[in-house]
Amino acid sequence: MLARPERRLLRAIAHRLPGWVTPDRLTGLGVLAALGMAGAYALSNHDPGWLWLASGLLALQWFGDSLDGTLARVREIERPRYGYYLDHLVDALATAAIGLGLGLSPFMSLPVALLLVVGYLVLSINVYLESQALGRFSIGYGRVGPTEARLGLIGLNTALALGIAPQVLLMGHEIAVLDLVAIGVVSAMAVLLARRAARNLRTLAALEPAESRRHPC
Repeated sequence: MLARPERRLLRAIAHRLPGWVTPDRLTGLGVLAALGMAGAYALSNHDPGWLWLASGLLALQWFGDSLDGTLARVREIERPRYGYYLDHLVDALATAAIGLGLGLSPFMSLPVALLLVVGYLVLSINVYLESQALGRFSIGYGRVGPTEARLGLIGLNTALALGIAPQVLLMGHEIAVLDLVAIGVVSAMAVLLARRAARNLRTLAALEPAESRRHPC
C-alpha cells in the first residue's frame, strides 16, 4: 500500500545522509532498536508509558532496516549477496526479539506472541524460496507489507498506552484483545500463504511438467 511513497522518501533521505552513515551502520541501528523494543515491552509490565518508547524504537528500526539497502544503491556500493544474506538474517532476529518482547508484556500472552513470530517467519521463508525458485522477490502479501505492519503495531501501542486495553470474554475466559488481534493476523497469514503457495506451485508445475507415465504393453 505504501511501497511507492516509501521508496521516494527513502531515496530522498539517502541522498541527504552524511558520509559517515553507512549501510552496515544502519543495519546495526535497526537491530539495536529491535532489541530495545523487546526491553520496552517487557518494562511495560511496570508502566504502560514504556509503550511510547517501543513505538519510537519501532520507527527507528524502520529507519535502519529500510534505508540500508537504499543507501547502498544510491551510493552505488551494492553487495548483492552480502546484503541479501545480512538483511534477511537480521530481519529474522529482529522479528524474534520484537515478538518475544510482546510476549513478555502484560498485553499479549507468550504462546500467542511466539505463534505470531512463527507465522511471520514462515511468510518470510516463502519469499526467499520464491526468489530462488522463481527469480521473483516480493516481500508484501496483498496490500500489506512490513511498513504497514509496523504502522499497525504503532497504532496498537498508542491505544494500549492510553489505557485502551479491553478484555474479551470468550467461552467463560477473559482474553486480551491483543491476543485476539494476533490470532486473527496469524489466521490471515495462513490464508495468504496457502493462496500464494498454490499459485507458485501451479507456475512451477507449468515450467516443469511431470513426465507422463507409460504403462507397459
